Amino acid sequence: MKTHKIKIFFWDLAFIFYGIFTTYKIVYQKIILELRYSTFSWSEPLFCLITAILFALLSSFFPSFSIGHTLFFKETSLNKKRWTRETLIIFIFLLALTFISGIHISQVSLKEFFSEDGWLGAKRIFFALLSPNFKILNEALFSAIQTLYMAFVATSFAIIPAFFLSFFSSKNLVNRPFTFFYYLARFLLNVVRAVEPLIWAIIFSVWVGIGPFAGMLALCLHSIASLTKLYSEQIENMEEGPMEAIKVTGAHPIQVIFHGVVPQVFLSFLSFTIYRWDINVRMATVIGLVGGGGIGTMLMQYQGNARWNEVGLLIMIITLIVWLMDTLSAKIRESIK
Repeated sequence: MKTHKIKIFFWDLAFIFYGIFTTYKIVYQKIILELRYSTFSWSEPLFCLITAILFALLSSFFPSFSIGHTLFFKETSLNKKRWTRETLIIFIFLLALTFISGIHISQVSLKEFFSEDGWLGAKRIFFALLSPNFKILNEALFSAIQTLYMAFVATSFAIIPAFFLSFFSSKNLVNRPFTFFYYLARFLLNVVRAVEPLIWAIIFSVWVGIGPFAGMLALCLHSIASLTKLYSEQIENMEEGPMEAIKVTGAHPIQVIFHGVVPQVFLSFLSFTIYRWDINVRMATVIGLVGGGGIGTMLMQYQGNARWNEVGLLIMIITLIVWLMDTLSAKIRESIK
């Protein structure tokens, strides 16, 4: 019970601090005072934190005003209503505050969007994009094929590591005293997945040099982490009856996995793999912008030189590839269900 109260207090503290600090920095300084460049002092967040602590302590005596109580306390005495009118108003206020803050931080400006110079520049670029230069068609097709194969090889190399790691990342398969391997695998895979393929492509471009090999390695590493997550979630949601029945016969744990687990999840694994290949084709275009090879590298070169007619052709080819891959992967996944 004490743990629940501490958790609720800290969540209330986080929400209240966010509301107070954001209101002060965005609403008061940016909107009311219209300060373009507001100064920062550590006394500001410290004051907001002290104020938030007082309000969080106060909200512990009035659960109807506590968002932490509403979101994270399963049993509530408020007529079994998790959301009260007060917490709903507070949540809507925080949501509106976040939206307003996002508008200002993102520097959204309708004046700049509808400016005459902006429209003229956009018109010039769009006309160039719609007038593609077909003189680079052969080179563009070769780069497109390179992108497709790069994504395919990256997905293929990721299947086996992801397949085996998924069993160590499934909570229902890892029992004591091996839970350490479960948490270690989850942690490492979350770290790898948190880093975007674009960043991995930059790292591998320094490691092995600029080109499709660096892009393939970046896609492969990220695919291992992503496929492992998808595979392990499928394992955790499977029916455990067949697995328990095989255990009763005295089968070895490996036999239990290959006869009780794999048959249940194989088609789902195959569907996820095909879907991942589809994603990798799209990603391969993006990582080419940082030297990962393929059609993305061509796009970066021509865009950097403001050769919009060539960029228009490359965009047409990329759009065609994405559409074909989306249609093909959807048909394949539908056929194996």
